Amino acid sequence: MKVVDLNCDMGESFGAYKLGSDGEVLEYVTSANIACGFHAGDPATMRRTVRLALEHKVAIGAHPGLQDLTGFGRRDMDISPEEAYDITVYQIGSLWGFVRSEGAVLQHVKAHGSLYNMAARSAPLAEAIAEAVYRVEPELILFGLAGSELVKAGQKIGLRTASEVFSDRTYQPDGSLTSRRLPDSVITDEQQSIRQVIRMVTEGKVLAAGQADIAIQADTICIHGDGIHAVEFAAKINSSLKADGVAVQPIGVTLAGRG
Repeated sequence: MKVVDLNCDMGESFGAYKLGSDGEVLEYVTSANIACGFHAGDPATMRRTVRLALEHKVAIGAHPGLQDLTGFGRRDMDISPEEAYDITVYQIGSLWGFVRSEGAVLQHVKAHGSLYNMAARSAPLAEAIAEAVYRVEPELILFGLAGSELVKAGQKIGLRTASEVFSDRTYQPDGSLTSRRLPDSVITDEQQSIRQVIRMVTEGKVLAAGQADIAIQADTICIHGDGIHAVEFAAKINSSLKADGVAVQPIGVTLAGRG
């Protein structure tokens, strides 16, 4: 039986504001990537989101990003590998404290936005992030874009890795995501998005720009929780996978079973 994890970025608000649809989306995902304060989030939001995830029995991961609240961590910054290492350790540690204070464990680390995309392309940045994760806790799972330098770096240092695919993004022939600056980078048609997910999981293929299939490994699927219809979309992705005979469970459970 095919097995996949559904992950969603969470806690990307601030203490004075509500957490939006996070609680409802948690009904349908299996892993939560919780913002650690650099691109979004703050201590109060982190604590509340950790508790929400635990209430829904959803595995928790740290979601470190660039220190760029104004740009939501989606603007490239010229940082060194040493800086990437430092900000990754710092942010994992901040969330780790909240997770441990609730008597729980951290499952994974997934970089956010431009930090994620830069590390997907840059081996030095990827290796710095992988080393940061490994030194904090070698049992953590490192999420990275399928086929990227980040996945390679994690495997090289001895981490368990999860190859991530995106339900609502289009792909280039080299396996990279289409830049958000370009037309048609985001899939807005719900049925098209679901079809893409099912193919990636069950066939290991995705239709890239140029209308050619490329091979892709899908261990975990990213669902963005900040859309207008995020809850309904998460529910449909979950039910569609199960209808196609795909089991949906946290990546930590899947990798433990493989080991």
